[in-house]
Amino acid sequence: MSQSITKSLSYEETLEEQNKQEKAAVRLSSYVGNLLYDKGVELVLFRDHLTDRNTSSILNLHRYAREVVGQDIDVFTTCELALKLNELENLSPSKIDIGKLASEWIRQKHEYENQDAFLKDKLDGFFNGADPGITPRDVVLFGFGRIGRLVARELIKAAGKGQQLRLRAIVTRSLTEDTLKKRAALLRMDSVHGPFAGTVIEDFKNSRLIINGQVVHMITSKEPSQIDYTSYGIENALVIDNTGVYRDEQGLGLHLKAKGVSKVLLTAPAKGDIPNVVYGVNQEIVTDNHSILSAASCTTNAITPILKVINDNLKIEKGHIETVHAYTNDQNLLDNMHKKHRRGRSAAINMVITETGAGKAVTKAIPELKDKLTANAVRVPTPNGSLAIMKLSVEQETSKEKLNALLKDAALNGKLVNQIKYSFEEELVSNDIIGNSCCAVFDAPATIVHPKGKDIVLYTWYDNEFGYTKQVIRLAKYACKVRRLIYY
Repeated sequence: MSQSITKSLSYEETLEEQNKQEKAAVRLSSYVGNLLYDKGVELVLFRDHLTDRNTSSILNLHRYAREVVGQDIDVFTTCELALKLNELENLSPSKIDIGKLASEWIRQKHEYENQDAFLKDKLDGFFNGADPGITPRDVVLFGFGRIGRLVARELIKAAGKGQQLRLRAIVTRSLTEDTLKKRAALLRMDSVHGPFAGTVIEDFKNSRLIINGQVVHMITSKEPSQIDYTSYGIENALVIDNTGVYRDEQGLGLHLKAKGVSKVLLTAPAKGDIPNVVYGVNQEIVTDNHSILSAASCTTNAITPILKVINDNLKIEKGHIETVHAYTNDQNLLDNMHKKHRRGRSAAINMVITETGAGKAVTKAIPELKDKLTANAVRVPTPNGSLAIMKLSVEQETSKEKLNALLKDAALNGKLVNQIKYSFEEELVSNDIIGNSCCAVFDAPATIVHPKGKDIVLYTWYDNEFGYTKQVIRLAKYACKVRRLIYY
């Protein structure tokens, strides 16, 4: 409902209009579910997920479209287009931005006879088996901590027609009936991310979890190379190592000696010559010859997309990055001994200065920035949600308006639309970005530009757990060649 409409309508009329919008949002949600489960087609609204959304959040996403895209894209239009997509025959498994389609329909509808003709033109190549077909890839989670459980939730949620990655097993160091029960409980409930939207059933007799009807084997091993995954019916698997125990080629190579494994993905920065990949920026370096990959760190994934946009357009001369990071399990709850200075002090009641390798890690994705950046971190008493503050000197003069426009364009167009979320909210705080699927939430109102135009300060939020998890899964799909057709 636009502002001009709300001013001209009475109380009863605005309430009736709101009810109409809510009903349309319910219908849209239904169409989203039908497309996902019947055709393997996932709908998003300007990169925001529409699956498992309530009516109010769907309407709020349309508000974002109005504010950021600058078009009055209403829920009635997206609902109509989603219905038409459901009715189209031979639509291939894909990921489609209904917001982009709605925006184009509003601008170009005079050029088409009807919405059917419009959709067939825009989605040319998405029909009649245009998708070469995806053979789902088996996935094994080695470790089941914070990132491991979020990866499990996302993989299970994506099951159905058009499935790309299948969670088949979880490996932990020990397993008893008691620990199986506890691990299941941790998957069901999460203090930060809320309850799991599904069912988790313990199969104690067979050492399995049945998650939303999917059988996941619980395997016990302290030695990765000794596991025979083929005995569980697992072949050609991708192992996602969440433990951080192994960081180099020798250690991670142990996974490749196990039967049934073909690739390994580390959810931490790797050492040596292992590619550290920030999906959206440098995934092109991955070849068929790479059997071991790293998804770098959450902070590296948060700052690299932003730095790439700035460097590509304004050329970075030098800079410093300070991350204000949520505490992690690596720290102590109360003061105690720790191998790292200061991390031994209580995480729940202190701000703790610590080091970060994100500044150097960025240069692996953007080699031009080698020796131009310094970085440090402060751990703060929040369980999730972090902030990167980037103070940069650039070659080309700019302004706050020009700078924000660059980031807005990158968030809506090009290769970084899944990585950058452009936020116009004046009151954004760390809790607001929990659950955001983008690895970098750019805080536009907070941007600072020196009067001379060459010294800038950028603020980028990131869900250091969920936003990073989405990057891990994007890289996994890319490395395993199971990415669907995408219309963004």
